[in-house]
Amino acid sequence: MDLYPFARALLRWTEPESAHRVTISALKLGLVRGASEPDDPILATRVFGLDFPNPVGLAAGFDKDAEVPDAMLALGFGFAEAGTVTPRPQPGNSGKRLFRLDEDEAVINRFGFNSRGLAAFSERLAERRRAGRKGIVGANVGKNRDSKDAAADYVAGVEAVAGLADYIVVNLSSPNTPGLRALQAGAEMEALVVRVLEARSRAAPDGPRLPPVLAKVGPDLGEQELRDIADVVTNTGVDGLIIGNTTVDRPPHLRSADRNAEGGLSGKPLMPKSTACLAAMYKNTGGRIPIIGCGGVASGQDAYAKIKAGASLVQLYSAMVFQGPGLVKRIKRELAALVRADGFKSVAEAVGSGNR
Repeated sequence: MDLYPFARALLRWTEPESAHRVTISALKLGLVRGASEPDDPILATRVFGLDFPNPVGLAAGFDKDAEVPDAMLALGFGFAEAGTVTPRPQPGNSGKRLFRLDEDEAVINRFGFNSRGLAAFSERLAERRRAGRKGIVGANVGKNRDSKDAAADYVAGVEAVAGLADYIVVNLSSPNTPGLRALQAGAEMEALVVRVLEARSRAAPDGPRLPPVLAKVGPDLGEQELRDIADVVTNTGVDGLIIGNTTVDRPPHLRSADRNAEGGLSGKPLMPKSTACLAAMYKNTGGRIPIIGCGGVASGQDAYAKIKAGASLVQLYSAMVFQGPGLVKRIKRELAALVRADGFKSVAEAVGSGNR
């Protein structure tokens, strides 16, 4: 049952953060469900050694504390990413910190890694493993705001979730934690990534496979920064990248009253910038590093544009605020038709086809 009319009323009349909390509660109670239908076989793809039923995933930020990954998979997502989680619980920034830009189909947030901490997060993932639940779930880890050793926080996150998540994301690009984006600089990023990869090996030395480690970088990167990051991921053995996070830029065509609110902008206006950044990174890495394209996906055409630019997988979140949970099914149908219309036999064949 698609309860989007109910959700839309909540979004219209309820403070945005409260509406989000109610949505999580409704998902936990099974009140929000997507129409069940099998994925088109053309959408199946293998990335990071994992078999995805389709390439459309839930971005981090929606399910910060790993409360509803299975409910989101049931909506039709090919994978779901929980987090960002910090080692210790922290409330995040104070005051109003979530703004809906209805006229622009965009969102601005300044949460600041609000998190209940690794202990509760890891226990939920552990319970999921014990129950034998299927579906690909990733864990996105970050640092506490007051941490003096950022790398140590990421190491703690990796050690806690290495045996519980199908893949791990090191979030280096949120604009709402002071100093975080500085970790994207070449030398600093390389030192941090080396420690993270060592922690992964220690945490899961005897398992059947090491969980892939991805770095999430932002869309506000210059040409030299993109080249530096490409060198780091190539030299260290990072398994993949997510491009990108929210942006601090404000496109001049924004119309909504809160368009200049402090925080990171996501949603439809982010699509051109994040896709251009993705295409540049695909070129800089020679297509050798799998990339998840995130930022502005609101249709099958958007998803396909990111795939043709070099994304092996895509993620979305903000578009559901405006189009409801039925969006996932629509994107998959549109994407399958576009891939097939161009003569490709699989999503993998289409990756980077517009960027060669």
